[in-house]
Amino acid sequence: MAQIPTVEQSAGHLVDTMHKISKSELPARTRVGKVLASPPDIQVQLDDIILTKEDVYVSAYLLSGYTRHVVGETSYRGGGSGLPAYESHNHPVDNDETWTDTLVPGDLVTVIPLEGDQLYLIEDKVIKL
Repeated sequence: MAQIPTVEQSAGHLVDTMHKISKSELPARTRVGKVLASPPDIQVQLDDIILTKEDVYVSAYLLSGYTRHVVGETSYRGGGSGLPAYESHNHPVDNDETWTDTLVPGDLVTVIPLEGDQLYLIEDKVIKL
């Protein structure tokens, strides 16, 4: 004769089953999402799921205020007066550049699920050619 499971066993089995079903609904590969709201209160639509700032990591360079140090030199160009002092020359570059743009509604972004965390990585802004 089969033993009837306890309430705790039944509830535990139900929770395990629900967890397996929800895990199977998570996208398992890189997808393209659509930005619905800009950072810092970002919202991204991924299929029929709306991801919020609590659900995502965002690459730093996609955010307004991202600063990168740039070293190099400008291209050689001539001045406009024709004087020898303004002949073709260049200028060194060694300074911080701060981005002021960010993701805006309508932007398409790559969204990568992070294994086991139910978190996602927004890695890049993309376009469809």
